Amino acid sequence: YDQAMVDARVAEFRDQVRRRMSGELTEDQFKPLRLMNGLYLQLHAYMLRVAIPYGTLDSRQMRMLAHIARKYDRDYGHFTTRQNIQYNWIKLEECGDLLADLASVEMHAIQTSGNCIRNISSDQYAGAAADEVTDPRPWAELLRQWSSFHPEFSFLPRKFKIAVIASDEDRAAMRLHDIGIKLVERDGALGAAFYVGGGMGRTPMIAPLIKDFVPIADFQSYAEACLRVYNRYGRRDNIYKARIKILIHELGAAEYARQVEAEFAEVKALGIDPPAAELERIAAFFALPEPIEEQLRHSRESGNPAPNGDIWDVLAMDPRLREGDDADEFEPWVRQNVKPHKAPGYAIVNISLKPIGGIPGDASSTQMDVMADLAERYSLDELRVTHAQNIVLPHVAQRDLPAVWRALRDAGLADANLDLISDIIACPGLDYCSLANARSIPVAQKIARRFADLDRQRDLGELKLKISGCINACGHHHAGHIGILGVDRKGVENYQLLLGGSGAEDVSLGTITGPGFDEDGIVDAVER
Repeated sequence: YDQAMVDARVAEFRDQVRRRMSGELTEDQFKPLRLMNGLYLQLHAYMLRVAIPYGTLDSRQMRMLAHIARKYDRDYGHFTTRQNIQYNWIKLEECGDLLADLASVEMHAIQTSGNCIRNISSDQYAGAAADEVTDPRPWAELLRQWSSFHPEFSFLPRKFKIAVIASDEDRAAMRLHDIGIKLVERDGALGAAFYVGGGMGRTPMIAPLIKDFVPIADFQSYAEACLRVYNRYGRRDNIYKARIKILIHELGAAEYARQVEAEFAEVKALGIDPPAAELERIAAFFALPEPIEEQLRHSRESGNPAPNGDIWDVLAMDPRLREGDDADEFEPWVRQNVKPHKAPGYAIVNISLKPIGGIPGDASSTQMDVMADLAERYSLDELRVTHAQNIVLPHVAQRDLPAVWRALRDAGLADANLDLISDIIACPGLDYCSLANARSIPVAQKIARRFADLDRQRDLGELKLKISGCINACGHHHAGHIGILGVDRKGVENYQLLLGGSGAEDVSLGTITGPGFDEDGIVDAVER
């Protein structure tokens, strides 16, 4: 059914493109149609944003993203903070063929723009993390199915972003979404805590807790009630006050929660929550691969859980994994980029897309092919995109870590800088974006070069630096330990410095420190 819908949309948009190119549609008429298909008109060309639901894809899909980069773009793609990928040099006349190619691997660009429910995001370690109460992706998938082409929520007052996690550690900036959902357990029963009214942009806000426990059987009905109240009362007369965070700020969280409860009583009677059999069907798609299940069964039976700590120390149990002429290079990568897995003998591998001097989040078609090959061979055919613009191989056997690292090193993908100062989140900025006031990419490159020495980075420790080229905050500058906001000061690019933000479980908004700096000055300010 999904495939039929996507194929129909491709045919529809192909005809709309034909009509635009023939002059039958003006740009004003075409604009809402292209935005519904993720196609933006940027400074130099069209940009296409492709959805990667909850950041999960397989090798076949990653190879298709590489193919798109080679055939339709300039041989690269840009992974975003919404776990999507963007292509910045798209030709309008080729869009129909491009979308048809995507559809052949069950991918699309629908609802990656416009005032609708956007790509549902989640924890990049979902299904592999030892600290989760359950894999959150079946619930993210339920929301994806519910929100796709939802007739009531296709024209909301403003765009709407939802994140679903299931761990105390927040790896998805959950409370900086319009709705953030944390799956929790209470008295042995699964439920969800709903946080509503977060977001960044010109008026950043942290989502307040609206309800601490929604029984999982009411999950979809409660989400629908939250959206209905917003759709009814959200501002449509002022784009700057249209987000749900403004509505909740003006109503107050308690009054919004009261209205949601009243709406929920009506919605629940409609019977929209899926039956248990449907939930089981969805969950089956996310069942752990058999090798992982086997390891977990053995762990439970033996009473020996997976070690939780530095994977390099775990590898000491098999000295062969720490041998070789390149062990001195291998160790920093393992310590920084490899995380514990819930199953003994496995590890979570983070692939940094932040080479020193590179463009944060960019990957070439060749690199995408390499990552696809590694996923197929070593990660049970699964990859994840992170909101920090990196890639994850979630299920790598520890014995395969040396081979994975060497392949990544040969492809220029083995920078050992996860969560360090050079692991910078940055939007495309004024190099590409028609909304930007300043360039983000050159600032990120200069800062990374200034701190290129890995020992220096590790001495500084975890330090998340985030850069946005305008107040829309696509680079999450409000949530950086160090945040940088590009502004236009009388026609000159200027950069404001923010300190003290976080998108994690200790969520906070950064504070502007004072007057801004020019491009070189902001690099010096970060170092000071």
